[in-house]
This record gives sequence, structure tokens and C-alpha cells, in this order.
Amino acid sequence: MEYLDFELPIKELEEQYQKACAIGKESDVDVTATCRQIEKRLTETKKEIYKNLTAWQRVQLSRHPNRPYTLDYINAICGDTFLELHGDRNVKDDKAMIGGLGKIGDQSYMFVGQQKGFNTKTRQYRNFGMANPEGYRKALRLMKSAEKFGIPVVTFVDTPGAYPGLEAEERGQGEAIARNILEMTRLKVPIIVVIIGEGASGGALGIGVGDKVLMLENTWYSVISPESCSSILWRSWEYKERAADALKLTAKDMKKQKLIDEIVKEPVGGAHSNREMTFSIVKDAISEAYEDFKNLSPDELVKKRMNKYSQMGVFKG
Repeated sequence: MEYLDFELPIKELEEQYQKACAIGKESDVDVTATCRQIEKRLTETKKEIYKNLTAWQRVQLSRHPNRPYTLDYINAICGDTFLELHGDRNVKDDKAMIGGLGKIGDQSYMFVGQQKGFNTKTRQYRNFGMANPEGYRKALRLMKSAEKFGIPVVTFVDTPGAYPGLEAEERGQGEAIARNILEMTRLKVPIIVVIIGEGASGGALGIGVGDKVLMLENTWYSVISPESCSSILWRSWEYKERAADALKLTAKDMKKQKLIDEIVKEPVGGAHSNREMTFSIVKDAISEAYEDFKNLSPDELVKKRMNKYSQMGVFKG
């Protein structure tokens, strides 16, 4: 288990708890009361720390190496029913963008999302979750297939941004993202978006248009990362914490600005601390979101979605 800087008090208490339990097992000393006391302090410390997280600390949690990624959610939610589909039928299969058909209960869904790696080799294989144009075109192909068969779409957003390489620009990165945004606004099936980690820039928007946008508690959603914002404004990454506060990128900020629809609470300690509970919470949130839209006609669905996004950024003087 890896710990972030602000989680060190938790690490110390967990180590004390493990040592106390080990002493109890190895000797005849009764350490039950001590273990309970440490456990109580651990619970209180966790609640105190995670109740008062700064914007930058939530950014750090969204990038935690033990945090579940898109395929972790899909495999946990769908089990053996998930069938991954590949390729954009034009250039190649982008490994940073995954998608396919799966079931939650008796209901089929088309799942699409960015996938990061969990070690050096898989991070390179997945291009660090940064999709090329063919990734966004693959996502659109799958969503249009879902529309054809009347299957709702679920997207998982977790990317530091679309890939900014020269070859990506040559193949039309901007056009691919813009096309996805346009087509998603008028897709005739329900779209549920779940932000599970980093929601950065156009890379997130390329699969981020939905009837219901859910955002996990310790994630962020912004046009730019705090580090990049800091380097542009102050020519240094030293001001990333200040930039994170100014960008208003947390789930709470997004809900206040009405840019997302719902905040999904994570277990105390973040999604990585209790993955199974997180999967269950997200699964239920997706099913509940679908219930809100499953009885709407395609025309009603599109009209409601269009109205939702046309009202964003509008202020009355």
C-alpha cells in the first residue's frame, strides 16, 4: 500500500495496529483493548483527514497508483459478460481507449473509457491513458453501434488529456474530439458519464457529454491540470496547489457550477482504500441513472440533453 504525504498519520497508526495484533498472536498477552483503541483512533484520523482535503490533495488522490481504472470497474461490474471491441476501422486500435458490450443485471450497456497502466510497461502500452484521434473515433464508432441497437452508453473518464503528439495532430485530434462532442449531444440513447479519476481538457470532453454526469468524490474535472496552469501563469510548477484552488476543479465545485449532475461518495480513504465497495457504489449509481432516462423517447432524450448543455455558462444579470 502506498501513502500520500497527507496520509502519513494513517500509515503510522496502521503500522501500530499491525504490530499490536502481531504481539498478541505471538505471545499470551491480551492486546484486545489496545487494538480497539488504535482502531478507534485510526477511524477518527481518517475521517478528520478526508473531511478537510484541499483541491490539490483531491488531485493527488485521483492519481493514486492503487486507484481502480476503467477496466477494473468494467470487469467488477460486468463480470464475464463484458466483450471488448477493437479498432476505429480506419487507422488502428488505440490501447488508451477501450470499449465494448457488457451487462449490469439484465440490462446491456456499451462501455467506453480511457485506460491507464499500472506499471511502466502497461503505462507505455496504454500511452498513459492519453488517446489518439483513432481512440476517439473508436469510441464514436461504438456509441453509434449502441444507438443502432438501442443500447445505453456508459463512459468512464480518466485521462491527463488527449495525446498532444505531432502525429495525433496530423491525424486530426481536434476534429475527432469536436466530432464526438457534436455526435454525443444528439445520440438517441441514454448516455451516463462517470468521472473516475482525472478529467483533463478536451481528452475528457471527447467522451464526456451525457444525460447524467457522475463524478466520484476524489476526482477532478478541468480545462487544464494544476501543474500546467502553474507553469503557464507563474513559469513554475511550485504554485500547483494555488492553481488547483483557483481552477475550481473538485466535484463540489463542479456541482456548484452545475457542470455535473451528481457527486458519487467514495469510501473513507478514497476509492483505492476499498475497491469492492467503490465498484458496488458505482454500479448502483449507473443503474439508478439509467432508470431516470430509460422511458424517454429518443427525441425527448436529445432535447433534454441539448437544453442541459445550452444552459451551461449562462448567467442572468
